[in-house]
Amino acid sequence: MARPPRAVFVTLLTAGVLAGLVGSAQAVPSSSQKAAGTTDAPAVLEPAEPAGVAPTAAGVQKALAAALSHPSLGKHFGVYVYDASRGKPVFSTGTAKPFIPASTMKLLTTVSALETLGPEHRFATKVVRSGNSIVLVGGGDPLLVTKRPTDPLDFPTRASLQDLAIGTAKALRGAGVASVTLGYDATLFTGPAANPKWEPNYLTEGIAARTSALWVNEGRLSPGMAKRADSPALAATTAFAAQLRALGIKATVGTALKAPAGVEAIAQVDSPTLGDIVEYVNLHSDNDGAEVLLRHVGLATKNGGSYTGGVAGLRSTLTELGLDVSKARFEDGSGLSRTNQVPLDVLAGAVRVATAEDKPQLRHLLTGLPVAGFNGSLARRFVGPASAAGTGMVRAKTGTLTNVHSLAGYARTKSGTLLVFAVATDSSPAPLALEARAALDRATAALAACGC
Repeated sequence: MARPPRAVFVTLLTAGVLAGLVGSAQAVPSSSQKAAGTTDAPAVLEPAEPAGVAPTAAGVQKALAAALSHPSLGKHFGVYVYDASRGKPVFSTGTAKPFIPASTMKLLTTVSALETLGPEHRFATKVVRSGNSIVLVGGGDPLLVTKRPTDPLDFPTRASLQDLAIGTAKALRGAGVASVTLGYDATLFTGPAANPKWEPNYLTEGIAARTSALWVNEGRLSPGMAKRADSPALAATTAFAAQLRALGIKATVGTALKAPAGVEAIAQVDSPTLGDIVEYVNLHSDNDGAEVLLRHVGLATKNGGSYTGGVAGLRSTLTELGLDVSKARFEDGSGLSRTNQVPLDVLAGAVRVATAEDKPQLRHLLTGLPVAGFNGSLARRFVGPASAAGTGMVRAKTGTLTNVHSLAGYARTKSGTLLVFAVATDSSPAPLALEARAALDRATAALAACGC
C-alpha cells in the first residue's frame, strides 16, 4: 500500500536526516516504470557526509548544558550520545545507573522482532474446518480489526474479521455447509495474559489489554474505546460468529480449544508486514502491539510465547546484536512496568544497530520513529523557540510515566554527523512534567543545531 500523503510529506521533510545511512540515495524507477530506451535516473539526493570537525565531548556537553540544568529533571537524569557517522561514543553523563525506560522500551522490543522475524514477516489469522465444526485460529496479529478499514489514510492496511468471514462463508457454501459450531484457538501464546508487574489499574482503566494471540481492535469491546474484554479471544470469536450469520451461515460459538493438527485452512487473512507494524507501534507508542511482539520474539527464539519467554528472547537477541544487557532488567515489551531498568547506552544501542550497513532488516526502526513537531507522540512537542531547531530534524521514541520522561532516537547535526542519543529522567517532580519534557526537547534540538 502506498503511504498516505501526510506520511510522504514527513518522509520528504526528513530526507536530509536519513540520507547517508547506507550510502548513496538514488531515484531509480522499477522495471515496470521504465520506458523503452531510457536509463536509470541520476542521483537526486547525495549522501550526507560528515563535514568539518568531528563532534567532541566538550562540544556536546556545552550544547546540552543549559537544557540539562533545568530543575524539572530531578536528581537522576542522564544522556548518552553516539556518533553513528564515525562509529564511536561522544558524550555521556549520569549513566552510572540504569533508568526506568517507560515507552522507549519499545525500541528494544521492536528491534528484536525485526531481527528475529524479518521485516516482511506477516501474522496469519485463519479458519480450519472438520465436518460441521470450524475453529478460528489466532496467529498473533496485533492489528487485526473487526471491519475492513475504509479510511484511505489508515496506515498500515489491517487484516479484518470481515474479510475472513467472507472467505469462510464462501468456502462453507461451496461445501454445502450452512450451519457450524465455531470454536477458537488462542494457544499460540501461553502464560498469564496480564503482566503481574503492571499497576492494577492498567487493565481496569483500559490502559492495556490482556495479551492474546487472538483478538480484534487490540482487545477493545468497541473500536476506539478504552474498555477491554476480559477474554479477548472469546470477544473476537463472538464478533466473527455475528459476521458469519450476517452472511447466511448459522454459527454457534463453542469453546476454546487447540485446532486439530494438519487440518487445512479454508480461509485466511494476513497482517501487514512486520516492518509496517513496527513503524505503527513506535509512531503511536502502542502498548498492546509491543506486548504481542514480545511474545513473538519469545517464539522466534524458541523460548515460548509467554512473557517470560519473550523477555528471555529479548535479552538473547539484544546480546547477539552486540548490546551489553548485563545491567538491564526487562519485565515487559511496552515499558509500562516501573520495574524495567535499562542503561541509556542500551536504549541508544537499539537505534545505533539499526543504522548499521549490514543490518538493513532493522531499518524500519528508524523510519517509523516520530518526527519532532510533526507526527506520532512528538506531534505536539518541540513547539517553543528554544527547541525549534529540532523540528523535523529529530526523530525519537518518547517515554512517559509519572516522574519518568525519556527520548531515544537520532538527529543530523549541521556538520552532517548522525548522532544517536538517549536522554532520560526517572526522578522528575510530577508537577513539573511538562517542563521536564520541554527540557528533553531542548536537549535533543541542541544536538541537531550544533556543530559540536
